[in-house]
Amino acid sequence: MKERHIGISLGNIGALHDGLGEFALQIGTRLAAVAPAWRAQYGIRLHFHLREKLFGLFGNEVAYIAVNRWQRLRHVQPESFALWHSLHQLNKNLPPQMAAGGTRLVTVHDLNYLYGRNAYSRWRHHRRTLKLMARTDHVVAISQHTAGDVKRELGWAGPLDVIYNGARSFVAAERAPLPGWAEQAERPFLHHLSRMSPSKNPQAVLDLAREWPEMSFVMCGPPSDDAKALKAANRQPNVQFHLGISDAQKAWAYANCSGFLFPSLTEGFGLPPIEAMHFGKPVFLARRTCLPEIGGEAASYFDSFEPAAMKAVVQQGMARHAEPGRALAVQAHAAQFNWDTAAAAYLALYRRLLGLPG
Repeated sequence: MKERHIGISLGNIGALHDGLGEFALQIGTRLAAVAPAWRAQYGIRLHFHLREKLFGLFGNEVAYIAVNRWQRLRHVQPESFALWHSLHQLNKNLPPQMAAGGTRLVTVHDLNYLYGRNAYSRWRHHRRTLKLMARTDHVVAISQHTAGDVKRELGWAGPLDVIYNGARSFVAAERAPLPGWAEQAERPFLHHLSRMSPSKNPQAVLDLAREWPEMSFVMCGPPSDDAKALKAANRQPNVQFHLGISDAQKAWAYANCSGFLFPSLTEGFGLPPIEAMHFGKPVFLARRTCLPEIGGEAASYFDSFEPAAMKAVVQQGMARHAEPGRALAVQAHAAQFNWDTAAAAYLALYRRLLGLPG
């Protein structure tokens, strides 16, 4: 049996706690789990292309290729690859040499730069993305919305599949209260979790908090510059910031909140709303980009970010959520976004592209 090679490129992903890092970790772990069986059954060897500091992340049954900046100009490896899968559209590294008939696959998470205000930034990102697409044979989009952007804005007419992301459930995870809170929250609060960049629209949450002084608001996320600046500027007594929280604290916040706010302006998928839905919580989303597709009938939507209008949406949504069976319906909606299902879909696509039996 002739040995063939699949490359799975994380590019320069270094942090595993954000959206792209979570995707790479969850999908990569599941792909690596089939490596021994695929080598025995198909003669296929899996190679992960990533930063050297992450070598070993996916175990000892796969090979590792180090990312370096010269691969942006020319990428040479000892092997020729039957399939090279770039896990995201921000990967600046070129694919290496391909075997005859080999396929270059890329997962496109979003084209959020299209919705930015800076014309130069839009042009620069668009130029880079078009270069990536010029060296791509097959595209996976993580939502129908993103698929539409790829076709419309990039002029993509080639093969395209939609594979939804999964979302980890923290329901059974250990829980640790946020600082200043009891094991069971002693008062209601509304929760927001993001990196708090302008595209996540945290200012809308802060404006809502100003409109609703009797409600508490808990803002969580990684300690990004944007988040730290908002925390430093906060003077609202009903708003708390907790940055760099643990998974146990994240689970506590989801479990104890009265509702989850996610007025993001641009998303390719949106993991936190689904994580909150796992707990059967009412979720409030912007009616923007992919969020109505992902939230479906299980979420409520902001059509305006005017604080009084947002407050009305939240109050109406929380009243609806009190109806019998509503929390269970929200949990059932979230359950369809499963990492095992997503990984199985990628493996099925690999088989199809490589002509392997099912």
